[in-house]
Amino acid sequence: MCERLIGMIAVVTGGSTGIGLATAKLFAAEGAKVYITGRRQDALDLAVAEIGSGVIGIRADSASLSDLERLYAQVRAESGRIDVLFANAGGGSLLPLGQITEEQVDDTLDSNVKGVIFTVQKALPLMDHGGSIILTGSTAGSRGTPAFSVYSASKAALRNLARSWALDLKGTGIRINVVSPGPIHTPGLVGLVGNDATRQQDLLDGFATQIPLGRVGTPMEIAKAVLFLASEDASFVNGAELFVDGGLAQI
Repeated sequence: MCERLIGMIAVVTGGSTGIGLATAKLFAAEGAKVYITGRRQDALDLAVAEIGSGVIGIRADSASLSDLERLYAQVRAESGRIDVLFANAGGGSLLPLGQITEEQVDDTLDSNVKGVIFTVQKALPLMDHGGSIILTGSTAGSRGTPAFSVYSASKAALRNLARSWALDLKGTGIRINVVSPGPIHTPGLVGLVGNDATRQQDLLDGFATQIPLGRVGTPMEIAKAVLFLASEDASFVNGAELFVDGGLAQI
């Protein structure tokens, strides 16, 4: 490893599984002290054990303002600042128009929009010149997706938040960007169709036929893109959306 984040303090929300876990692992390997959050203590404990040294797990729901305040109070007390914020926590569910429920709308927008807004806003007092904020978008925010409209709309919202916040942060030296994965083999993706292994594989195979590279991505492939946006390698990248999708949203 090049240790591009040596001495830095990083926060990764939704860091106990999938893309968040892979990114936290890579950040730690690159020299950062990493705080990860998750809603389930058992998954959080397993992630901390898997990552090893350089990581601290804090149980928190990013849609809860009190949980965010508790998270940042601990970061302030222990580390005094945040250099990199990866606002990754979120999720979604499949329901077509005509079956969308108020519960689905509230849950998706709370996690993916409200949670991200306050994850970023409450972190700002701990960030200084040179800080980097990365939001997890999705190719779904740029494309139509059957039965996934609420999730897709929430990710489209994040894209515009980043554009607007780049203007709000003018003069601070803090960069904000979006990484937009395509289909990635994570528990969250395959879990959309339940626990049946055959249905999960059919989902992955179906996505693979739509992607120019002919396969779905891995969490570590997204983590490497996030590392780029977090590091000085991306020092003049601001307000951008980086697609890591095998070409899916580019055709």
